[in-house]
Amino acid sequence: MWGGRRLRACLVLSAVLAAAIAVRPAHAQANFDRPGSDYQSSPVPSGDPADCALMCERDRHCRAWSFNYPTDSTIGAVCWLKNSVPARVQDNCCVSGVRGAGVVEPRTGSEEVSIDRFGGDYRNFWLKGSEGEEVCKAACTEDNKCRAWTYARPGYVGKEAHCFLKKEIKPPRRKAGFISGVVR
Repeated sequence: MWGGRRLRACLVLSAVLAAAIAVRPAHAQANFDRPGSDYQSSPVPSGDPADCALMCERDRHCRAWSFNYPTDSTIGAVCWLKNSVPARVQDNCCVSGVRGAGVVEPRTGSEEVSIDRFGGDYRNFWLKGSEGEEVCKAACTEDNKCRAWTYARPGYVGKEAHCFLKKEIKPPRRKAGFISGVVR
């Protein structure tokens, strides 16, 4: 009698432990939006997606959120709180997540997301329209004088995106809306 209960208890405990080990922490998804189910929008003066995630955590009605990067310096970043969890859609405009998800910036190759390498600039220029960090990175790679680069999304330095080419490699510092890289 006791043997059967112990066996069942061990099986239940094993199943619970296996499920706990298999669960991975939830993370926000950079370059994804969750359109729909909005019940509130708020400006994010810092321009940091982590502040949007925190707004959701502090609101008991919030189930998911989407952070929209600024489109220019007059229309800043916006946080959209959602009362359900809509499906995610790939879009470079945004970072989105569900309640309880922290913001983890992607680390892909040599690009440093949400990193500014302030200083050491020898040249900078505005980027037009849909030109992104690839153009900034390519300009640095093609210039033997350039050792590192920083790309500022539209709305973080001015209306358009901006590229900074650097003759010195400066220490990285976290700054939302910026992408940097070291070339040589």
